[in-house]
Amino acid sequence: MPNWASWAHHIVRYRGLVLGTWLVAGALLLPASRRVAQSLDVTARVPGSESAAVDSMLRTRFSSPYSSWAALVITGCPAPTDSAGRALLRTIVDSLQRVPGVTRTLSWLDRSDTMFVGQGGMLLVVGLDAGRSSDALVVALHAARDTLQSALRASYPDLTMRWTGFMPVNYDLRRTGSADVAAAETRALPLTLALLLWAFGAVVAALLPLLAGLTAIGMALGVTVLLARFTTLSILLVNVVTMIGLGLGIDYALLIVSRFREALSAGHSPSESAAIAGARAGHTIAISGLTVVIGFGALLGIQLTELRSIAIGGLIVTLVSMLIAMTLLPAVLSGLGRAIELGRVRRRQAAAPSPRWQAWGAYVTRRPWTVLVIAGAPVVLLALQALRLRTDVEAIDWLPRAMESGQGVQDLKRMGRSAVIATMPVILELPAGTLPAGEKSWRAMRQLSEWITTNPGIARVRSLASVAGANWSPGTALFLSSDARHTFISRDRKAVTLDVLPREDADRHDLARLVQRLRAADPDSLTGLSGARIQIGGIPAFQVDYGAAVKRRFQVIVALAIAGTLLALFVGFRSVLVPLKAVALNLLSVLGALGVLVLVFQDGHGVGWLGLDRPVGGVFSSVPLLVFCIVFGLSMDYEVFLVARVREARLAGLAERDALIEGLARTAGVITSAAAIMVAVFAAFALGQFVLVKMLGLALAVAVALDATVVRLAIGPALLCLAGKWNWWPGIPVRGQTDA
Repeated sequence: MPNWASWAHHIVRYRGLVLGTWLVAGALLLPASRRVAQSLDVTARVPGSESAAVDSMLRTRFSSPYSSWAALVITGCPAPTDSAGRALLRTIVDSLQRVPGVTRTLSWLDRSDTMFVGQGGMLLVVGLDAGRSSDALVVALHAARDTLQSALRASYPDLTMRWTGFMPVNYDLRRTGSADVAAAETRALPLTLALLLWAFGAVVAALLPLLAGLTAIGMALGVTVLLARFTTLSILLVNVVTMIGLGLGIDYALLIVSRFREALSAGHSPSESAAIAGARAGHTIAISGLTVVIGFGALLGIQLTELRSIAIGGLIVTLVSMLIAMTLLPAVLSGLGRAIELGRVRRRQAAAPSPRWQAWGAYVTRRPWTVLVIAGAPVVLLALQALRLRTDVEAIDWLPRAMESGQGVQDLKRMGRSAVIATMPVILELPAGTLPAGEKSWRAMRQLSEWITTNPGIARVRSLASVAGANWSPGTALFLSSDARHTFISRDRKAVTLDVLPREDADRHDLARLVQRLRAADPDSLTGLSGARIQIGGIPAFQVDYGAAVKRRFQVIVALAIAGTLLALFVGFRSVLVPLKAVALNLLSVLGALGVLVLVFQDGHGVGWLGLDRPVGGVFSSVPLLVFCIVFGLSMDYEVFLVARVREARLAGLAERDALIEGLARTAGVITSAAAIMVAVFAAFALGQFVLVKMLGLALAVAVALDATVVRLAIGPALLCLAGKWNWWPGIPVRGQTDA
């Protein structure tokens, strides 16, 4: 084990070097953090999956003018089936075709297809130059729309035009994500400062943990910007880094500052107090941080861009928070000294153990079974709700309603045309020597299309065969438009595509089953071509791949996290029973948090408080795994805080019962203060716009609240009391002091 006293002594002795190192790191990383929104990706993908392969092939092997596109949803206007609607649509199309970067437009004017018209509105698809900056293109489209809308509303007062589609959604996600994080910080920071003022009673002491948390966030985001040059990282990383940075960074700093003030009150000099705080709290922070690192590290084993990004962000911000608490803060505190008490807002409380928590500790040690039953029963009942958890949410339900592109999706729903978003591209790889516009290919496309349309939820299939008409002839391909040939035939002429359009009322389970059936079927029998190959993409295929990736690695990741935590706690406490108890209580907290998600997002209890107008029927498939890995690490904080102090008292010579009371009285106040801050931070994110972040924020807030109150201050102490001297075996010999 590291010599924490020597480590802390060197930090204080060379505080000038420590402060200088942090200043240099800050000068390099903090400016970089401002570019985080532009550096991260907003596209969800499953690397190595079939849906990702199809997406890549459509961009690289085909020359469709609509490989990059946006959709303009127009409502409050006459339908293009009459002359006024066609004239309006022609005005809009002519204006958009003059926008730099617009390559094509596709609408009712090009093809009298019901896909382009719905109840109270119409749809216009715009092809975009893939070589241009996507953000610049969207800005230009917004400007053109604003000009058009202002001019046309004189004739059509109810006219509304909204951009949606892949590129506008990505643009909106960057802007909305940054605004959402800023809004959550605005909600969380004042309450966090108030809680710190209440905990410490002095402005300077309260500001230090807050500044430590903000510094951890800035430094971690700076590191991720650098990493984003070498690997794809998801924009969701920003939310997680901010949540964990505020919660964990403040928690660790609060522990250091509390220990420093306690040592000052005992009569030590500022340098001695900083060294004592670094030594005693440093050991606790190292064990706690290691368990959090294990939780995030386990997520790296899953091949999903979003989850790996969250894991990387969580790892970075946890390590930075640990380093700040174990190096920067002791160096700062040794120089700050008794100025830590400046700005006092209430009378300072004695550094002695809290009488109220001493009384509670005494009660727990007298009646451990009573405490265990009364405190454990409601948590177990809540955890049982997790057995009803469904990982079943529509892919488009997570778009924030405040986003224009999200509102465009809702407009499409009201028009009865939202199924366009779920269009599934199917790539048919042709056998060697088979021409894409030949008779064999024509028959294969028709045969495959007919089989697909027999499946539930499918409206129609578009392909070369359907575009050309009913009859094939050797010269049919000559009469196809250039756009059709480039869209449906690959550049190497070895593959063709089919677009599968679901019905508006299609059940997503039916679409998922179609994906699975098509992948499992024999391509030769479906197409009549020997040696053909079929691959399917689109949102339904992505959902199948995403869920399969999570399910495939879930048990392995859970096992790794549990095994790693057990090992870390065994090394940290040199005990067998303490790690087993800690893991069991962590699992209880995780299940309790998932139980709350069932009650809120699945059953709808209190969902309005989170800004949703209805329950979403379940949670995203990634949420249980994320909650497990994050909560499993975070909730270990308070177990480590408490057990480390009890063990310290036990090693100082106190009997088991007295050591438990002493540890509880010394740490309960810190635990409740730290937990209140974490709950405030996570709750602030639960009120944001992203449904996934709402779920994570609520789950983490509930888990921390449960863990820091009922679990760690009632159930945990009761179990420690019942185990007695066996808690510390083999680190502290069982033949040591008893309860006498």
